[in-house]
Amino acid sequence: QVQLVQSGGGLVQAGGSLGLSCAASGSIADRLALGWYRQAPGKQRDFVARITFGGTTNYADSVKGRFTISRDNAKNTVYLQMNSLKPEDTAVYYCLGDLLGLNYWGKGTLVTVSS
Repeated sequence: QVQLVQSGGGLVQAGGSLGLSCAASGSIADRLALGWYRQAPGKQRDFVARITFGGTTNYADSVKGRFTISRDNAKNTVYLQMNSLKPEDTAVYYCLGDLLGLNYWGKGTLVTVSS
């Protein structure tokens, strides 16, 4: 059983920065690939960033150069540092844990970017 507890989110002005975190717990928490997805109202949930246990990263084109994903394996925690935020980044952000193709989701947190 896996639990993913998210923190962060909130309201920020365009051009500003915001950080998100997600802590994984459970018997397989130390074996998860971790990542972030986001979903705007009326839209599909989109991939944002992913990081493996070994630290290999992957980003959506829309956030490259602005967002940074990182993880602390000792804490089983993944982070998303979001810089140069744009109004189109407004969405509910979800933490994802992945083990052998099985997905575990956090509850999501709202990020609102004002213009």
